[in-house]
Amino acid sequence: MRGMLLGVYALTIFTSAALLFLVEPMFAKMVLPRLGGTPAVWTTCMVFFQAVLLAGYLYAHVATKWLRTRVHAVLHLAILGLAFVALPLAIPDAWVPRADANPIGSLLAILAVTVGLPFFAVSTSGPLLQAWFARTDHEAAKDPYFLYGASNLGSMIGLLGYPFALEPLTGVEGQSQLWTAGYALLVVLTGACGVLAARRERPPLAALSATTTTPIPLARKARWIALAAVPSSLMLGVTTHITTDVGAVPLLWVLPLALYIGSFVLVFARKPRVSQERLERLLPILVLALVAVRLVFRHTTWAELPLHLVSFFAFALVLHGALAKDRPPAEHLTTYYVLMSLGGVLGGIFNGIVAPLAFSTVLEYPLAIVAGCLLLPTLRPGRHALDLALPLALGLAVLGLRELVVRLDLSLVVGLILIILLPVFVCFTFAGRPVRFALGLVAIWLASPPQAGDVLHVERSFFSVHRVVRTIDRGRAFVDLFHGTTIHGRQRLDPSTLQPTAATEPLTYYMKGGPVADLVACVPSRLHVGVVGLGAGTIGAYAFPGQDLTYYEIDPVVARIAQDPHTFTYLSEARRRGAKVEVVLGDARLTIKNAPAGAFDLLFLDAFSSDSIPIHLLTREAFGLYQEKLAPGGMIALNISNRYFDLRPVIATMAADAHLVARYRRNSPTDEEVADGATGSLWLAIARRDEDLGTLPTNPLWPPVTGTVRLWTDAYSNIFAVLGGP
Repeated sequence: MRGMLLGVYALTIFTSAALLFLVEPMFAKMVLPRLGGTPAVWTTCMVFFQAVLLAGYLYAHVATKWLRTRVHAVLHLAILGLAFVALPLAIPDAWVPRADANPIGSLLAILAVTVGLPFFAVSTSGPLLQAWFARTDHEAAKDPYFLYGASNLGSMIGLLGYPFALEPLTGVEGQSQLWTAGYALLVVLTGACGVLAARRERPPLAALSATTTTPIPLARKARWIALAAVPSSLMLGVTTHITTDVGAVPLLWVLPLALYIGSFVLVFARKPRVSQERLERLLPILVLALVAVRLVFRHTTWAELPLHLVSFFAFALVLHGALAKDRPPAEHLTTYYVLMSLGGVLGGIFNGIVAPLAFSTVLEYPLAIVAGCLLLPTLRPGRHALDLALPLALGLAVLGLRELVVRLDLSLVVGLILIILLPVFVCFTFAGRPVRFALGLVAIWLASPPQAGDVLHVERSFFSVHRVVRTIDRGRAFVDLFHGTTIHGRQRLDPSTLQPTAATEPLTYYMKGGPVADLVACVPSRLHVGVVGLGAGTIGAYAFPGQDLTYYEIDPVVARIAQDPHTFTYLSEARRRGAKVEVVLGDARLTIKNAPAGAFDLLFLDAFSSDSIPIHLLTREAFGLYQEKLAPGGMIALNISNRYFDLRPVIATMAADAHLVARYRRNSPTDEEVADGATGSLWLAIARRDEDLGTLPTNPLWPPVTGTVRLWTDAYSNIFAVLGGP
């Protein structure tokens, strides 16, 4: 009977956590085609889900504090039953706002009515069921926190199970039905937990321990929040850092997330298998190794990836381990989880909302590292006055050594020893004194030499960090626009002035003699051109007098950079030649709806070259919209150049479904062309008839598109079917 009690509770908590973390990506798939992927949409969703999660924890705290298990079980089952009115989850088409309207109000209404109540009901299960279990006469009831491991295991299954299993299996309607079935199972399991807890409930804890329970000091509560907030921020920070600076590899975010959740499983286990003391001594070494590698190599490399992940995992184990070690008696369990949840919310808000607005680079990552070091325990005694004086002296010494290396023109090896390795060693002697060690890191960072390379401009948006970089090689000068590690535009510079040349020559994917040149040459009279994805505006190099060129761009930072004539002149030169150029901000799936039917003779879709494929632009419904906006005899051109995905089968299936014709050309530039600014590319041309493709059907470089996958729709897509690269 005792084993049954524990098994039912563990299974129920596992199920609730899996459902909780399945519903967020599922709802995102539902809402994306209707509201787009603008920052307002994602930020609103994130804040809503985190607020509801915190509300669920507060409900669990208040209800378990004031109600007996029998009464609370009835109330909670009523709440779970009430949530069935919103199931299965679906978004009514009538609730979609206009493309030019602010989506926040409509989105909040959709969230509240469709997913709010089920999400709230499920979010309460973790702390609530642990509180019920703590009231039973089970021998483990005095310390029920090990059940948190079942919750985190369920969270990992839910988050990873959606992209790897549920999404490829069925569309959103099927996903919603499966989620509803899982929710029904949760209701049954929760009822069983209530019955078992009521039968084996001990007398109310308040009556037994009123004389022994002491209030929790405010400082201890604040520490719980900090110990939860910093790992949350670190997880998001290291994810952004490695996906931005290391490599835009699909699903790379899985690794930090798995380590983050896994750390909870390990530290809250009945018998933790990780030595907290050893980790606390190892962590400063890992952090300093990471700092040294960063300062030596300046630019992030793939070799750094294991060091970033190992350091983050050590931080998560140490900070979550301190959180687990400081857990209060069971009567304070729900308070503890509310404050943990609040810390996670604060970490998420800092990284998801504050950082993109406040920082031009991924500064939240090193800040979280410093904050994590401040939370380490004091292992060695020392004078507090030196905690400020020694790091300050270290920073000044590094500045002085930098000046010495430059003036004496010392060798690279000697310079590395003096201004990097020696300061890192000195900082290591600060380990065991959290404030001194953290400030020592700050001193090294601030006093280190500036980043190598000719970076002209760095600006951050909700979507990424954008860098404008000037390169000079063998007499050739270019200015490049990078979105993370993906190049989104390049222009030739005059080597003598290092200014953009007046004759804007198309480079990268749009090089002369490449697929775009073929497209333009075979349809020279296309007056009305639409372009989804602005980049540096390179297609403007092909514009001619009297032509209308309309760009659709979701990122206002990209639009600002592309239209700055001091950086790129493709757009300004196109206007000077007499073309009408317009940049429309917003998600293209929504903003292109405002164009008149038959508006475009040629429609470029150039938004698929990074790791994050905007799938809602590649569905049957999206192509139906493109065809509506295509003039008679018009053509759609897609740049599907990608290191990781081969989208040709998706387009082939789409074309067959819509009775369109499709051809493609792969372009592999020579070494000399690459040195001249060209890059390899893969382009597709789609039209209603072969005749609409001009000379392409007779060009051997443009064979028909072949291969099929299951048709992508707003309800179904499977990114794994095209993973592997063309």
